[in-house]
Amino acid sequence: MSSSDSVRGERTSLPQWVAVGVLTLSTFLVVTSEMLPVGVLTPMADGLGVSSGTMGTSLTITGLVSAVTAPLVPRLLGDLDRRVVLAAAMAVLAAGNALTAVAGGFGMLVVSRIVLGIGMGTVWGMASAVATRLVAPRDIALAVSFAVSGVASASVLGVPLGTFVGNAFGWRTAFGTLAALSMVLVPALGLVLPKLRRPAATGEADGGGRRSLARPAVISGLTVVALLVTAHFAAYTYVRPALEELPHMSANTIALSLLLYGVFGLVGNFAAGAAAGRRPRPTVLVLASGVTVAITTLALFGTTALVAGLAIALWGVAYGGLSVGAQLWMTTAAPDRVEHVTGLYVGVFTASIALGAFAGGLIVESAGIVPLLWSTAALALTALLVAPIGPGPTPEPQPTTTPTPAHHTS
Repeated sequence: MSSSDSVRGERTSLPQWVAVGVLTLSTFLVVTSEMLPVGVLTPMADGLGVSSGTMGTSLTITGLVSAVTAPLVPRLLGDLDRRVVLAAAMAVLAAGNALTAVAGGFGMLVVSRIVLGIGMGTVWGMASAVATRLVAPRDIALAVSFAVSGVASASVLGVPLGTFVGNAFGWRTAFGTLAALSMVLVPALGLVLPKLRRPAATGEADGGGRRSLARPAVISGLTVVALLVTAHFAAYTYVRPALEELPHMSANTIALSLLLYGVFGLVGNFAAGAAAGRRPRPTVLVLASGVTVAITTLALFGTTALVAGLAIALWGVAYGGLSVGAQLWMTTAAPDRVEHVTGLYVGVFTASIALGAFAGGLIVESAGIVPLLWSTAALALTALLVAPIGPGPTPEPQPTTTPTPAHHTS
């Protein structure tokens, strides 16, 4: 039994929800740190003397490092206290942001994004698994939704506010602010989280041995995630140039559009969390449909500012629910190995971010914005077509007092 089991009861206490809240702030900061170059892409590129396509590869670097870090960390941690690991990872994130703020050229930026990727992969890879251990069993789906809502909240507040700060004071100030905020969370995590050692896998606890993660439901879910996230980030990384070129939006109007995207993304996060707790695959199917329609609409009618805004809103609500929807797909498919399947999921997710940003840069440099949108719409459609194939995640039989399979995690 993990040390957190002794503090979990029938109801989740206020201090436990505070711990979930600090964990949510952590995911908020790691994703804001990763995605802020989207909002300040043009000034960053100008400041470092590189093209927008080259600057977009900074997301590729972070994604690749996170893709290796997230699945590797749970295998290396052993019985280390998870709160200490999370606090250390936030300190690494702060260092990455500080290095970005002082980067004098693209080489230093690459170093900073590598450091940032290590912190990001660790925090994001562990957040959902830790959240399930902080609350009463009946609140697990909600706790995961809150922890993952940091991803959507980064779009709602982090990237738009960072864009405003970058427009007003320069992009270096924006990254310096993120470094300072990350350091504030280092002691906060140590104070509010309980001691969390390695959770025992259900199969091991029952004497049945550890089951492989190469399960049909896991593989199908990860395939959909890879296709959809690659499509999203290939297009979203270059959303600022797209909104500059198609509806000719100003810098501040683009920031407001990103805010609109994020607000709807937050709505999508909690709506998808409520639905995916019981029906993860149908929920992800709906989300994939929304992303496909949104990008297609932007490609067809994006020269009209109103239509572009509506497409961005639909895009936000659809993609905003993907993180929690796919996360719950994973925990339902492998409830006995939540830390490992979450690390694997985040690894695939962040690798797809890297691939999407890289592929998007290639298409933008060689063909332009509109071909990029059509290409990514086609990829999102492929994810939509692949999602129904094969067996989906099947919840294991649960006691009536424990409504989600994620209860097995601790």
